[in-house]
Amino acid sequence: MTLENDVRLRVADGETIAGQERREVVVLAERDELTITWSRYAAGEHGTDLHVHREHTDAFYILEGELSFALGPAGERIGVPAGGFVAVPPNVVHGFSNDSDGEARWLNLHAPEKGFANYLRGLRDGTGAPFDSFDPPADGGMPPSVVIVSGPGEGERLASGVLLKVVLPELCVAEWPPGGPDPQTAAAGAARGVRRSFVHDIAVVDVHAPDGGFADSLRALS
Repeated sequence: MTLENDVRLRVADGETIAGQERREVVVLAERDELTITWSRYAAGEHGTDLHVHREHTDAFYILEGELSFALGPAGERIGVPAGGFVAVPPNVVHGFSNDSDGEARWLNLHAPEKGFANYLRGLRDGTGAPFDSFDPPADGGMPPSVVIVSGPGEGERLASGVLLKVVLPELCVAEWPPGGPDPQTAAAGAARGVRRSFVHDIAVVDVHAPDGGFADSLRALS
């Protein structure tokens, strides 16, 4: 059964922003509460210079390879491998790149959306579009210590086996293990209040924006 507002996160069905040999970027879902993109970067491919977002969280779930992040005005670097998650709150200076010797693939989550998808279209089409992204502030912004970094297998492990990678008012990301219990949860990227049940035999990344009590409901079921 297909529910109204259900978003199916299949790369082949997404909107291609970049399709070059060394990088691919595809918009998978676009809502006021959340935009999700899928990206593939070749080894050594640079992502963004240092910048801040003032009104939304910029988050990354690494699917394959390793992605490098520069955090704070000094650009302190950390590497996050597949299965890792990073959430950068507003006003934290950050940038990213693939500094590894292999390809990297990841999901990028902007919650709330704040014009990110149109910004990407503007880059693709050469038209430009406003977006909640700014140069690092003179005061250095918020400290990098507020960035949430959850490595592979890390997070809040519930008795059900579900792993909460991040719980914020604007975003909750849960990782369901292969063969785990029936999630009975909203489809990733779905509008508030839309729910569905699905059976899975591979790991599932379940995204809710805003959290709306989703994390607490999972805790209550455990």
